[in-house]
Amino acid sequence: MKRGRSLDWAQGQRTKRWCAAIAIVMLSLFTLDVALPPPLYRARDISPVVLDKDGVWLRAFTTKEGRWRLQARLDEIDPEFLRRLVKIEDRNFWVHPGVDPLAMARASGTYLHKRRVVSGGSTITMQLARMLEPRPRNVGSKLIEMIRAVQIERRLSKRQILAAYLTMTPYGGNLEGVRAASRAYFGRDPQALDDAEMALLIALPQAPEARRPDRRAALAKKARDQVIEKFVRVGAISPRLAAEARQAEIPKRTPFPVRAELASESIVRDHPGQSVIRSTLDARLQMMIEPLVRAHAQGLGDDVSTAVIVVEIKNRAVRASVGGAGRDRAGGYIDMTRAVRSPGSTLKPFIYAMAFDDGVAAPETLVEDAPRRFGSYLPENFDRVFHGEVRVSDALQQSLNLPAVATLQKVGAERFEATLTQAGAKPRIPRRDLIEPGLALALGGVGMTLEEIATLYAALGDRGVSRPLNYVEPASLRSAHLMRPQTAQKVLTILAGTPTPAGRAPWRLAQDAPQIAFKTGTSYGFRDAWSIGVGEGYVVAVWAGRPDGAPRAQATGRTDALPLLFQIFDRLDRAPGAEPLLEEKRQTAAPGVARLDRDDPTAPHILFPPDNAEIVVSDRGVALAARGREPLTWFAGGQALNREPSSGRVIWKPAGEGFFDVTVIDADGRRATTQVRVRRDAG
Repeated sequence: MKRGRSLDWAQGQRTKRWCAAIAIVMLSLFTLDVALPPPLYRARDISPVVLDKDGVWLRAFTTKEGRWRLQARLDEIDPEFLRRLVKIEDRNFWVHPGVDPLAMARASGTYLHKRRVVSGGSTITMQLARMLEPRPRNVGSKLIEMIRAVQIERRLSKRQILAAYLTMTPYGGNLEGVRAASRAYFGRDPQALDDAEMALLIALPQAPEARRPDRRAALAKKARDQVIEKFVRVGAISPRLAAEARQAEIPKRTPFPVRAELASESIVRDHPGQSVIRSTLDARLQMMIEPLVRAHAQGLGDDVSTAVIVVEIKNRAVRASVGGAGRDRAGGYIDMTRAVRSPGSTLKPFIYAMAFDDGVAAPETLVEDAPRRFGSYLPENFDRVFHGEVRVSDALQQSLNLPAVATLQKVGAERFEATLTQAGAKPRIPRRDLIEPGLALALGGVGMTLEEIATLYAALGDRGVSRPLNYVEPASLRSAHLMRPQTAQKVLTILAGTPTPAGRAPWRLAQDAPQIAFKTGTSYGFRDAWSIGVGEGYVVAVWAGRPDGAPRAQATGRTDALPLLFQIFDRLDRAPGAEPLLEEKRQTAAPGVARLDRDDPTAPHILFPPDNAEIVVSDRGVALAARGREPLTWFAGGQALNREPSSGRVIWKPAGEGFFDVTVIDADGRRATTQVRVRRDAG
């Protein structure tokens, strides 16, 4: 009895020790698995691809290692190819835990029998492990791959493993993944493959360098035909189809397409970590405009570049962007759509727009175009000819400098600079100038980009509402009011009457010609030539010049940029939902000041409170007074004020202390504004 109890006790102790040992081993394996996970992050190092708005390929980029590794998405790969791949490479892929004991036993048996490797026995998961961590091909490495395969199976689903495998599979050279290989050899994604193409894509990874079609076409064909025979053995195709597949030629490697080269770089840089980026660009339009830009730049000289942006006004989608005339030209690697340059006269329409909004000018207002000194600033016209008394509309169409500077003085340079900044086009003031913007802002004495200029003109075409340009959907919801809708229409009407280039009839006289309101600009020293047009639901902005900023004698926006603008508009179809640029009815100018440079006795004027005054206000408020054409409308601190029914007076009760703007608007829409400081009555 005692002996039996002793045996039972000993058996129990051995069982406990075995359980403890197993638990320790399991805990150790779990700890090692957590501490030394497989480097799956390497499978996420993908070549970014930029697509157009319809999914058309624009440009791809290599990984940091210089490899073309395009992400494989199983839903976008021929399903028959996936079935054949699994049958040939790893028939038990969907059921094994990462290692296939039957395949390993079969591989070992054939090796012992024939003394050479006939089949490797590696599963797709083991091959993925080898691609993640390349090692010498030996027994030790094989054991590590088996362990890694089990780890990978614990972390990823079978579809994820297959997708990662097809993303990293080597195809020779710097091609990795089935998409990169299909693009390089067939010119398309592997969504629909024929038998010969499937066989080649399965054969190449087994010896990617030895079978490279672009270097060893004969060996590639031999390997492909062997896979075709396997297709027959597994019942994938008939002998007749196999014979047809063997007749197919081995393809040559072709370079990936590159469209919107510099814009795609910016898009990838602005969206790090994304493998596929669908942009707002239109591949068809991009391919049409790029040759025009190159040809135009070649006609201007060897050292000249040209940049273009085409923006659909309705949603601010950039439909085409050409940052330069090609990398084979000087400065071709610089995206001139984002380079800061002097805008020349392109800002003049917005100076007049602010004056129209303020009621200090209208299209029919007379302004003096004559030599005049503004403090220490003495501007002159581009042609050094002065025209005397002219209308504002004529001054804008002829791009006269003196009227623009005089109007900016009325509007206020600092306020104009702040308005442009709020609209998304911040002027950069040269270091040699004062911190505050000066009147030279009217003539391009600041730095801006082609993108920012296009942003302003898109607001002009969208009833005065400014929004950021979009290279990637969804569109930004941020917006700012640059001008009133009526003002935007007035400015467009004026610009639409600008004289067209030599040899081109005005759009009003040409049948089916696009309606275009345009403005040109030339920076100081003939360094930058600009032309910007609004019409057909688009904004087209063109820049021409030397990327290094060197001057070019007599190169103006009208001679060097405007012809390309009209070439592009001639090829544009009207944007969906775009309204006519100008209203069919005759445009009537709002009542304007007789002369910009003289005080108008009929203009509104605030009598109280005077400008820059400090007033003490009690709980009863303060009465406001002004002269002007009734009825007068008052605003204080951005809030509308009402008249007292009994007295008819306008009483303002400030919400607190501080600085406030007080504005009055007369019946003609003209306004006057004062700024006051309010203090509360302590009593």
